[in-house]
Amino acid sequence: MKVLIVEDEAKTGDYLRKGLTENGFVVDLVRNGADGLHLAMTGDYAVIVLDVMLPGMDGWSMLRELRKAKDTPVIFLTARDEVEDRVKGLELGADDYLVKPFAFSELLARLRTLLRRGRNVQAEVLAIADLELDPVRRRVARGTARIDLTAKEFALLHLMMRHQSEVLSRTFIAEQVWDMNFDSNTNVVEVAIRRLRAKMDDPFDRKLLHTVRGMGYVLEERE
Repeated sequence: MKVLIVEDEAKTGDYLRKGLTENGFVVDLVRNGADGLHLAMTGDYAVIVLDVMLPGMDGWSMLRELRKAKDTPVIFLTARDEVEDRVKGLELGADDYLVKPFAFSELLARLRTLLRRGRNVQAEVLAIADLELDPVRRRVARGTARIDLTAKEFALLHLMMRHQSEVLSRTFIAEQVWDMNFDSNTNVVEVAIRRLRAKMDDPFDRKLLHTVRGMGYVLEERE
């Protein structure tokens, strides 16, 4: 799941990016409203975390322009705590409003609540053979056996289950699960695939995660 953060305070932006990445999100971070609007209009984000006081185009203006074209969920994260500011944000089309200083756990809970509403994110349980993944509750199981995954392993499996029977290249996986600046000389994808396979495939008779030599990886049920 991709999140866009539009935050000009370097410390806050970096803190949010680190925390959300550790919780399995792919995060883009920009420092001004113009860049935020460009990415919001051209990208496919599950949710946007938006500050109000931004250089150039402020958060109010960015949201106003965004709502002319897209209904991506937006949560304002701002130091402006007056009632009229909250009302203005919600009337412009924000889905939630959180005042700084904030607890990261509360922000994370609010983000997951927005995702549960499922306007832009496929929230139903995904399944192939006896493997099931619940993206909201973040649960994975094969039959009655619960499978515990790290945040990146979960994101990788979620991606592959949304693209069942499609061969996904190493580059595509890296861009979706890590970020666009992924170093192609590393073996992080192979390592993640190997660890995921060890948990959700190796202990079971029916194998679902397959390597397609020279092309990438595919999740599918084979005879």
